[in-house]
Amino acid sequence: MEKSRLEILHEFVAANPGDSFVRYGLAQEFLKGGQFNEALEQFRELLRLNPDYAAAYYHTGQTLEKLGRPEEAKQIYRQGIELTGRLGDEHAKSELQAALDLLG
Repeated sequence: MEKSRLEILHEFVAANPGDSFVRYGLAQEFLKGGQFNEALEQFRELLRLNPDYAAAYYHTGQTLEKLGRPEEAKQIYRQGIELTGRLGDEHAKSELQAALDLLG
């Protein structure tokens, strides 16, 4: 039987837990499957291992929103805005600001 994409990504993460790109892919795969708690766990670990991975802030916030945790989402968006401001990534910063603004 052929392995699922999720199984393959799990194996890749197990083999190289510090690979941000693979962990991000695993989190996205969980999202696609509606497994929001598992996705959140992977996004949080990604941010712990690589706090400069700007895209993870947006998707962590989005996942928190799906879990009905808007205050935590706001906090993550703010952290991402601060980071992207430091990095000079205006595009990512504007996306994070827009997401924060929608939460009020």
